[in-house]
Amino acid sequence: MTASVEFYFDFASPYGYLASERIGRIAEQHGRSVIWRPFLVGAAMKVSQRKPLAWVPLVGDYAVHDVMRFARYWDIPFGIPKNWPVATVNACRAFYLLEETDHDAARQLAHALYRAYFRDDRDISGPETVVAVASELGHDPTHIAEGIQTDVIKQTLRSVNDEALNRGVFGSPFIIVDSESFWGADRLQQVDEWLSRGGW
Repeated sequence: MTASVEFYFDFASPYGYLASERIGRIAEQHGRSVIWRPFLVGAAMKVSQRKPLAWVPLVGDYAVHDVMRFARYWDIPFGIPKNWPVATVNACRAFYLLEETDHDAARQLAHALYRAYFRDDRDISGPETVVAVASELGHDPTHIAEGIQTDVIKQTLRSVNDEALNRGVFGSPFIIVDSESFWGADRLQQVDEWLSRGGW
């Protein structure tokens, strides 16, 4: 069985959003599936003693310019939200709630949440918006609202975060292909070539 491409990302990451719009197509071209793994990149930043790009003097302004340019380059609708970055605990929990029974539904929710944030400027930090986005996809709002507060789902997210740190995941997007790690949306071309050539 061919190994899957593992895709770690934070819902507040603009580069993660851009990668999310292309990773599936790249993997499919090489007969691979994608394991979507939203996590809380803030935990990794604490370990690596970094701050969100938006908070770093000089770097923050460049990052905004760069990601806007990147989106135009790939022709992906994009805008910097008024509130950026935001906490993404509820978004991640909702993803794992759906993934318990339906991987495709979880992936569709991930796309919808990312687009709600970076296209429609909807603040996805609160449970209300997360539930609303899920309900727009046809999911029972009560199930989502109650499910993201359960101990089981909270523990699932904690376990994913712990696993990410143990595997050396420190940013978003972070892609693992055949045990080889690639950090950043600008590495997707290398991911594509790695899958084509079987490494180098």
